[in-house]
Amino acid sequence: LFQTQIGYDPVSIGVMAAAYAAVVPLLEVPSGILADRWSRAGILVLSSVALAASSALGGVSTNVGTYVAAAMILGVYFAMNSGTVDSVVYDTVLEETGSSDAYEKWIGRVRMVESAAFAVSALAGGVLAGLTSPRLTYFLTVPLALAAIVALARFDEPRLHRSSEPVALRRHVATTFGAMTRISRVRRVMLLAALAALVSQAVFEFGPLWLVSLDAPAALFGPYWAALVATLGVGGYLTSKLRLGRTGPVLALSVLLTATPVLLATSGSVAAVIVAQTALALLVAIVGIHAGLLLHDSVPSTIRAGVSSGVGTLSWVLFVPFSLVFGWLARGQGVRWAGWVLVGVVALLAIFLAASTRVPRRALAEAAAAETA
Repeated sequence: LFQTQIGYDPVSIGVMAAAYAAVVPLLEVPSGILADRWSRAGILVLSSVALAASSALGGVSTNVGTYVAAAMILGVYFAMNSGTVDSVVYDTVLEETGSSDAYEKWIGRVRMVESAAFAVSALAGGVLAGLTSPRLTYFLTVPLALAAIVALARFDEPRLHRSSEPVALRRHVATTFGAMTRISRVRRVMLLAALAALVSQAVFEFGPLWLVSLDAPAALFGPYWAALVATLGVGGYLTSKLRLGRTGPVLALSVLLTATPVLLATSGSVAAVIVAQTALALLVAIVGIHAGLLLHDSVPSTIRAGVSSGVGTLSWVLFVPFSLVFGWLARGQGVRWAGWVLVGVVALLAIFLAASTRVPRRALAEAAAAETA
């Protein structure tokens, strides 16, 4: 609504999306490496500054150019968060308990809080925009971002990533990229995590197209979207309960993953489509958290945020051709035919998930540390 008020049309929306999409993958790995070398809390403070600046600039925008700049600054916020938050959680759990076993539990709680905050802010923002102006919602985001800076400044971050002697930047970068490209276990887990992120983004980006194609009533879109958003928090709660360190639950999850999206390619029922999308979003949220644990177990703390940020970059790289193929098929053959592309990607994700049980978790970090030394 606000974008149309300041002169946006489909072309300018595409320009904004392209600018935003260019910023995030370009900055993710560099910001992760900086977090490993300097301070993860410091990077999160900078990301909150970017969020406050983007919100303020978006609020004062009166033309397309200014709003595109705000969107690009928002991309800086997302890039700096990517890989840093989960690295902080993992190292905190490891430092406090001496084991990573509780990581899924605590990152799950983080996801639950994020999901609840997203739902509340979306509802509150809609009410405020209706009662006042959409512009006000941007300005009200600024003090919340500044409050995050205060909280992060008081956070006693773990020091595992700085427990060894610092190395030259060139060597650090080479070690980070070497882990991502030369260690087969890390490559497989990164691809697992990136595919999970791709499927999640696909459901949230393209999921409403199924409802549009089936002429779903407008009143259904609100509850539908609320159900999708809720899966992020529910997935965070369930992951630690499923005991995915054992082979049986992982294989069962792989089978469910493979079967769920078939409904999207075959069913003409609105109810079945909503159930399938909600279930798929939930399963992928669980896989994403478990893949994060496997990835962090696979690398030493000194390069953890950089490697984890690489997952975000890889997911963007994979999503671009996926979205082009999906969009081409959806436009030419209909969204149900395009759904078979999603079925294929989810099947590939299930294969990588099932294969992740072959290497014991306990051996991963030590082996990776030796190979990257």
